[in-house]
Amino acid sequence: MKTNWALTIAGGVLVASASVHAWAQAGAIAASTASSGPAIAASGGMSAKDIRKADRALRRKVYSAIVTHKEINAGNISVIAKGGAVTLDGTVVDASQIDKVSEIAKSVRGVTSVTNKLTVKKPFGGQ
Repeated sequence: MKTNWALTIAGGVLVASASVHAWAQAGAIAASTASSGPAIAASGGMSAKDIRKADRALRRKVYSAIVTHKEINAGNISVIAKGGAVTLDGTVVDASQIDKVSEIAKSVRGVTSVTNKLTVKKPFGGQ
């Protein structure tokens, strides 16, 4: 009985460590793709899979840049990236944040254009 329990725990530890290792490798690949995304896109010889990967990396970079600004509720903003063109959609609580989010997106390396479809929506119970 104790042998089965020990094997179960050992198997669980093995699976957990393999998951963390695989996750860390995926993060390293995403980081390298994010840093070289525009350079790869400029080469022109990318497969559809590589293009989607570069678009996802750019989307994450833009979203990460927005999240760093605590005054903006990024949970209500969606970011779509396609070939360097970024589309922002969703809601913000103040009209001044619309331009702020657009400027943040434009400042991200690899962004060639920004289409801003953000609207103002007061939070529930807001004035």
